[in-house]
Amino acid sequence: MKNTFKAFLVIGALSIFNITAQDLEEVIVTSSFVSEEPNGTLHVIDGDEIDTSANGSLGEAIDDLIGVSSADFGSAIGQPIIRGMSGTRVKVLDNGMVNRDVSALGPDHPNDTDLNNIQQIEIVRGPSSLLYSNGGIGGIVNIVDNTIALTDFDGPEFKLGVESQSVNDGESQNFTYTDNLGGLNLTVSYKNAEFGNFDVPDGAIMHEEVEHHDEEEEHHDEEEEHHDEDTGFLANSDYELESTSIGLSKAGDWGYFGVSVKSLENMHGIPFHGDGHGHEEHGEEHHDEDEHEEEEHEEERIFATTDSDKIDIKGSFNVNGSLLDAVDYYFRDTDYALTEQHAEEDHHDEDEHEEEGHDDHGHEEGPTTFANDASEFGLTFNLTNNQKLVINLADEESSVFGAESFMNPVTSDELTFGYFSTAEYGKFNLDVGLRLDKIDRNGSITEGHHDEDEHHDEDEHHDEEEHHDEEEVETTFFDKSFDNISFAVNLGRELNDYFDVDFGFAVVERAPSASELFMNGPHLVTQRFEVGNTNLDAEESTNFEFTVNYNNEGAYSSFTMYRNSVDNYIYLMDESEEEHEEHDEEHEEGHDDHEGLTLANFMQQNAKFEGLEFQVGRMIELASGTLDIRYSRDEVSATFDDGHDVPRIIPARNTYSLAYSKDTMVFKLMLKDVDKQSDVAEGETSTDGYQMLNARLTKVFDLGNSNLSVSIFGNNLLDEVARNHTSYVKSEVPLPGRNYGVKFNLTF
Repeated sequence: MKNTFKAFLVIGALSIFNITAQDLEEVIVTSSFVSEEPNGTLHVIDGDEIDTSANGSLGEAIDDLIGVSSADFGSAIGQPIIRGMSGTRVKVLDNGMVNRDVSALGPDHPNDTDLNNIQQIEIVRGPSSLLYSNGGIGGIVNIVDNTIALTDFDGPEFKLGVESQSVNDGESQNFTYTDNLGGLNLTVSYKNAEFGNFDVPDGAIMHEEVEHHDEEEEHHDEEEEHHDEDTGFLANSDYELESTSIGLSKAGDWGYFGVSVKSLENMHGIPFHGDGHGHEEHGEEHHDEDEHEEEEHEEERIFATTDSDKIDIKGSFNVNGSLLDAVDYYFRDTDYALTEQHAEEDHHDEDEHEEEGHDDHGHEEGPTTFANDASEFGLTFNLTNNQKLVINLADEESSVFGAESFMNPVTSDELTFGYFSTAEYGKFNLDVGLRLDKIDRNGSITEGHHDEDEHHDEDEHHDEEEHHDEEEVETTFFDKSFDNISFAVNLGRELNDYFDVDFGFAVVERAPSASELFMNGPHLVTQRFEVGNTNLDAEESTNFEFTVNYNNEGAYSSFTMYRNSVDNYIYLMDESEEEHEEHDEEHEEGHDDHEGLTLANFMQQNAKFEGLEFQVGRMIELASGTLDIRYSRDEVSATFDDGHDVPRIIPARNTYSLAYSKDTMVFKLMLKDVDKQSDVAEGETSTDGYQMLNARLTKVFDLGNSNLSVSIFGNNLLDEVARNHTSYVKSEVPLPGRNYGVKFNLTF
């Protein structure tokens, strides 16, 4: 009944209102469901900006934007966070299609992205992103490239790029070739990157022995005593990447049609995997008997490999009819796998290690593979009068198998119908959008029950086969279905030549992910035994947003306030110390103790996210060039209905930037001042503030038939000890230290 009422409410509004996009400034435009551009966005990062910046993860590329941050796990990992929302609440897209990877199954998993041959990165903050995907409560990040050209190339072009960095002795090479061959547009791009362990400031790495204390102050004192390991670098923070993409397209007045094939191989070290170490949020006590084992594991190579293949078919057919302008269509098939494994150093006795067969916590030292096979098909009917009808079908199968199999295979089917409209009435603009999503997830949970009569003393050793014979395994199958209705309305008003205001209201529903429903086992990277909940309901986000923009003769500013109330917010909750002690008493014999890991359950509770985003700047025309001075601040608070803070929320940030440009030269200087985060969840530690100073100088040289772009950059010039509060391993994995580098891009 509730959903039916929503549907009628929105359909009624659709019969009255329409919307349009409105420019705010050069790189920021108001989100619109219908736009002349391929995608309406709030933030646009130009490809040239990516080409001239230090090579890094997707999260690093967008971390400086207002309301946008990154959850890092070393330099190879950077999962986007928008307005405090993370995970599947923020969708990462590749040319408008959702990336079907396994990033949601672990914070140490990279997104299936590569920043080579990028045309632009588009970021939509807030639930107005519902045009692009279901469940985007936080927003979307869309990576746009030119692999499938929408218009004909003028002629051949070859671009070669080379980069070197000091912080990790890293280097990368890439090239892109485009041409029109007999009316067919060809795009070929390749990238190879190798980066070693990155340097960190002295005292940045903390392997702390965290014990439970009654007073929070005692806990922090304990932490401070364990600043250690001035190794100068972070072990297992290296990564390698190799990507290839090939695209063919045909374009004309009738539209376009194209096919592309993309391959991505990635190998990255996992700088902290929980083996033999404490974790800041788990309160796990370490004993002397573990010290020797910890030394052994410091010699281990813990790494992951990624293998991804994507085939895209995409096109548009211009109808130019009285009711229908054009039909856009796309299809994608994804085959994605990530394998985590351990490797002993050469001086370790390999045979001896194989005899042991288990790590510190009793887990097998074998590989674990996270796989996702998916296909997606979509149609967009571009109606006259700036209206769109959207139909989308997607199916995927996610699985985890190997030593760390904490989730049985899960199949998901998605069906979407959407309507979006745009129109302008005088000085008023109104956007309205509606999505109907049907999502089915089929999975199972396997429980193992030990026979207490057959349990033996801990000191007795039995092989793995004997152990499994003593267990009774029971598997329960589940078929979960969610019917979600989401809608958004944005009303804009141009007050005068300088001011405009926007008011947004949206109700967006998100179905629980496969991992939130069906996880049941040890997840070593988070040091938890994670248990899903098949009784979870869909989240429902109710978002209010108000924005004021000003632009007058080089002076500009914007101010946004938002409140996002999320009913049935899903989160992972660690068991309390009291619950842990009760659990130990119930299992005195040592069986069924969750393998020494902290028990964590997926739970639901209403949550409220409130924040503001502010920016003010001035462009000054000088006799020798143009100077752009800018200040921005963003902050978000998130609390549950019971008064506790939501975990891993980014602290408030102040950003001061200066950009000077003259002819073909650009100099940029930015200081990011991050506040201390003291609003922490139960069991979570606070994070000190820090300042991050970055600079970049870019000069383009005209070489006749070619041009050479040279960029010299410096990041973290103050060599600050910096920790990302949103990281699961903020103490053990700090941000990189001072980094100098140079990039060359030759185009001819």
